[in-house]
Amino acid sequence: MPRQTFVLNGRSVTVDVHDDVRVLWVLRDLLGVTGPKYGCGINVCKACTSHLNGRAFNPCSVRVGDLRPHDRVTTIEGLADTGEAAGADLHPMQQAWLDRDVAQCGYCQPGQIMAAVALVRKVRREGRSVTDADLDAIRNICRCGTYTRIREAIAQGERRM
Repeated sequence: MPRQTFVLNGRSVTVDVHDDVRVLWVLRDLLGVTGPKYGCGINVCKACTSHLNGRAFNPCSVRVGDLRPHDRVTTIEGLADTGEAAGADLHPMQQAWLDRDVAQCGYCQPGQIMAAVALVRKVRREGRSVTDADLDAIRNICRCGTYTRIREAIAQGERRM
């Protein structure tokens, strides 16, 4: 069986798995990383949103064989270890989620937080702040409908990142 190597939450990992297995299944079933949730499996709901080399991606839609040994996958479990939170227990966006009491069922929240962090980083690279249009473009589905609190948490998290 082929060996696949990539960086997960700052550590190099190697798994024996076929190239066409989706990264989400590798994370959850082989590596025990359960933050990225399985929602639809077809890149629609975005419950599995994580980061690939610092940008949002959906592991349900990426084959593990498409990752290279230097590719960095960050899940919600590794988010607090990124630049904005170095040494903290929580990333500023995670803290904003708690402060704003965003979660109801909580299922989509890891993906929501990862999408929010990626958005803030993207707009900062562009030299601007998050706009309502940017928030409208986030396609992560929340079945509980906590979108107002999500938007408030993103604004708070952006200020603290």
